[in-house]
Amino acid sequence: MPPDEHADRPLDPRKLEITASGTHEYDVTITHPSGADTRHCVSVPESLLDDLGVTPAQEPSLVRASLVYLMEREPSALPEEFDLDEIGRAIPAYRDDIVSRL
Repeated sequence: MPPDEHADRPLDPRKLEITASGTHEYDVTITHPSGADTRHCVSVPESLLDDLGVTPAQEPSLVRASLVYLMEREPSALPEEFDLDEIGRAIPAYRDDIVSRL
């Protein structure tokens, strides 16, 4: 099977393992359609939570929804470490779009 045969498939949200690693910080393992795993450290700025009206209980859902959102648009652009504000800088519609996914 060619390595990019599954490149057009969207990321299955169940293939995301998200673990809180600190205050507003998450370790994420993504199992891609190819079967390869990548690991990422994601931070959630408090200012973003306030701006979006997201409660602390919704924060893990925001991380999951944001990763799926980013992978749908820029699957090769996921850095090893980033904060969710970076998605909004790269994709201006992010803040408007993400609230409807929570």
